[in-house]
Amino acid sequence: MTESGRLLYVIVCAAGAARDVGRLVALAQDEGWVVQVVATPSALDFVDVPALERQTGRPVRSRYRRPDEPKPPRADAIIVAPATYNTVNKFAQGIADTYALGLLAEAPGLGIPVVVLPFVNEALTTRVPFRRSVESLRAEGVRVLPSPSGSDPADTEDGGQEDHPWALALKELSRKEGTGPPDAR
Repeated sequence: MTESGRLLYVIVCAAGAARDVGRLVALAQDEGWVVQVVATPSALDFVDVPALERQTGRPVRSRYRRPDEPKPPRADAIIVAPATYNTVNKFAQGIADTYALGLLAEAPGLGIPVVVLPFVNEALTTRVPFRRSVESLRAEGVRVLPSPSGSDPADTEDGGQEDHPWALALKELSRKEGTGPPDAR
């Protein structure tokens, strides 16, 4: 926990919906979370890093720290959104080849609640490797939500202006006692 509240890591992957991750950040902040954005290396091309840093007051992290850099505070909870096919499968296999995946690999073992909001197209969600990965993560207590229809908020009737998938991730995080923001406990 940070000095000003519970710390939520938002891990963002390289999917079209990543451009709107600031909506998730705003919703989480409205619920009292201190938010740290962690981007996969590929996601850096999808997000507005300076805007997210202004919004959170924290640097967007995408790489392991150097030995001379201070250790960042541990997350109280993690939301992975948008989560890609690759990230879901690598997370389930325990692959830690990026900073974001390293955090995810450790989270279940540390008891950190994790919610995954995949933005994966229908063809990939029907694949056996993806379904196995989802089952495996759920067996470890990771909450994996269904992929939103269309796999991208921009496919909604209002052109991506709704917060529905982002709000679902926060709602799912709050379902387990003790994982909500400070004022929800």
